[in-house]
Amino acid sequence: MEPQPDSTTCGPTCLHAVYRHFGRPLALASIIEEIHRLDHGGTLDVFLANHALARGFKATLWTYNLKVFDPTWFRSPGLDLAAKLKEQARFKRREKLRIATRGYLDYLAAGGRIRYADLNRALLRRLLSSNQPVLTGLSATYLYRSAREWGPDDVDDDVRGEPVGHFVVLQGYNRGSREVGVADPTDPNPQGSRHYWVHIDRVIGAILLGALTYDANLLVLKPCAN
Repeated sequence: MEPQPDSTTCGPTCLHAVYRHFGRPLALASIIEEIHRLDHGGTLDVFLANHALARGFKATLWTYNLKVFDPTWFRSPGLDLAAKLKEQARFKRREKLRIATRGYLDYLAAGGRIRYADLNRALLRRLLSSNQPVLTGLSATYLYRSAREWGPDDVDDDVRGEPVGHFVVLQGYNRGSREVGVADPTDPNPQGSRHYWVHIDRVIGAILLGALTYDANLLVLKPCAN
């Protein structure tokens, strides 16, 4: 995992690491340039997924983002998620939701899959099996146990601050310690290294709380067979 070039490029840097894992050494600068960037900086999981779909990968998103997806949409197999997203967009005019909706519609049209299931130890262990990397958007505030951040310079402020989202790559599971391996592009890193281990329950909590920042997804990418 390379260090992210600035405070808003954690997503493309994580995608770059996943590409390298699968023997696709794309230039980090090109990935950053090509991925949709939000006005305030950063990006969304779905735009990382769309970049991979366009480059011959299969993509599955496990979502826990209740700002975008209603849990009842996943009760009926075969329900038209694209139709639901369009219908929702007619009633909710928030700009970030509009941008996310456009990304998800493109994702579904390109063959991306969306799944919803209880996020527990069993699911995370299964996704991490066979050394499969899992790219996730989560709450950095919860993961690091750090102060919330405030202002244009993202200054630590435990009173005025807001929770902060972040992207990392999960890879590997230690059954003895029940810890998940984390590859994290933040440098310098609050954990002392860009590669560290965190208890699985803390990882699950950080992922779920990512819903506060339009994160809370697990992205699994696999190269299409030639």
